[in-house]
Amino acid sequence: MHIGVCRIMLHLPESASLKDKRQVARSLSARIRNKFNVAVAEVEDQDLWQRLTLAVCCVSTDPAHANEMISKVVEYIEDSRRDLELLDYETEIISGV
Repeated sequence: MHIGVCRIMLHLPESASLKDKRQVARSLSARIRNKFNVAVAEVEDQDLWQRLTLAVCCVSTDPAHANEMISKVVEYIEDSRRDLELLDYETEIISGV
């Protein structure tokens, strides 16, 4: 079993409040879950209204497939929304669990 984990840091320049940020976070998380069948959670920066850090996780029998899924999620985030900027992301594949 192989687990793909990705920490994605985003900037929300149009967010004016925590309420705006939560709306973007919920919407984006739901779309990622539905499209890719992965787990998504906001993991950091809950008090910062223009910063969003998401963790995405998937489980696969093949490490290449797990890496491909995570890459597709990052690409989807970059391409799908114009109201956010991808600052950075870190990917880790955990094997042999």
